[in-house]
Amino acid sequence: MNFPFRTTLFLVLSSSCFSSVLSRGILEADISGSLLRYRAKSSRVFSVRSFGARANGLTDDSNAFSQTWRMACGSAGVVTFLIPKGTYLVGPVKFSGPCKNVSSLTVKMKGYLKASTDLSKYGSGAGWIEFRWVEGLTLTGGGTFDGRGAEAWPFNNCLDDHNCNLLPTNLKFVAMNNTVVRRITSLNSKFFHLALVQCKGFRGSNLKISAPANSPNTDGIHIDRSSNIHLSRSHIQTGDDCISIGQGNSQVTITGIDCGPGHGISVGSLGRYQNEGDVSGLVVKNCSLTGTTNGIRIKTWPNSPGSSSATNMTFKNFAMNNVSNPIIIDQSYCPFRSCSFKAPSLVKLSDIYFKNIKGTSSSKVAVALECSKGFPCQNVNLENVHLLLSSGQNHPSSTCKYVRAKYIGTQIPPPCA
Repeated sequence: MNFPFRTTLFLVLSSSCFSSVLSRGILEADISGSLLRYRAKSSRVFSVRSFGARANGLTDDSNAFSQTWRMACGSAGVVTFLIPKGTYLVGPVKFSGPCKNVSSLTVKMKGYLKASTDLSKYGSGAGWIEFRWVEGLTLTGGGTFDGRGAEAWPFNNCLDDHNCNLLPTNLKFVAMNNTVVRRITSLNSKFFHLALVQCKGFRGSNLKISAPANSPNTDGIHIDRSSNIHLSRSHIQTGDDCISIGQGNSQVTITGIDCGPGHGISVGSLGRYQNEGDVSGLVVKNCSLTGTTNGIRIKTWPNSPGSSSATNMTFKNFAMNNVSNPIIIDQSYCPFRSCSFKAPSLVKLSDIYFKNIKGTSSSKVAVALECSKGFPCQNVNLENVHLLLSSGQNHPSSTCKYVRAKYIGTQIPPPCA
């Protein structure tokens, strides 16, 4: 049949090669003869429910999650790994790349994930949910990762055993590039909530992290040997550091963090192991800490087996509310019950800036700059520090050791003598 006019018709198609895959494209029909052209815009959705996940909170859904990931990662184009609403018992699960033909991979996490409490299933220091070697991953969706740590915390003996087996981290990212994590919740991790190891280009925002104040080693976010990290607009309540910046990190920016309870925001601990990488290019700003056992803390070990450095670090615009040790450099850090202080820390600290730090201190000493005898701190600067005692009594005090700090503007407590 011949048409006297040329019409272009757009139809949205949905097809399924597998019962689990939704594949969308656009059909462009040129009705001027028999010519049909198909312009594909690949978009595939892989749902864990389609691969057998029961989502009843009782049946182990780990295999369904693993099978769904294999299909999603082995696909091509724009891919979504979907975890619909529901309660899933899973773990441990490793989501490994590379996903060679995937141009965009989104994990849309809308469900409530419950971790297995059987510790025999986990390796020491492993992740409960672990992403590895993936390029361009986005994890979002408003879902919750519940580590169910209360049943595991009694087995944490790291204060007594220097070589203890580490409990699993809730979410671990290993050697990931250009990752986005936003709008997720991590509850009651057995160990760290989030850990970034050898990652490049990580952006985390609108995260909610929560565990009791007495939960051991439940750091909110730990960063190790990573670069170009941006963390923002997140709420962290936990039993250890809200954020800890470990060894080998560079170009880390942290802004808009509400922290407490917890141990504050820390650089370190550094200097415990051989061949640690240097730390540089850290900016932490516009943060609020409430009821934490430390505020801004830099901590390094004595008896360092090798030398390293931490330099070019800025902390500015902090609000401290009833915080113990609001500003502290501790180069004799050791959390164990028995410690050796035979030799000083070999971590060199330099070019450190504390600016606009205001609020209240629950400790008499509000500013403690206790540096290494082996490598005294260099170029430590304090500008506009205004910290009063929470009790309303006289001004707090400051202490200094092996450092000559520089002071600008308001200084409460007064500078070290």
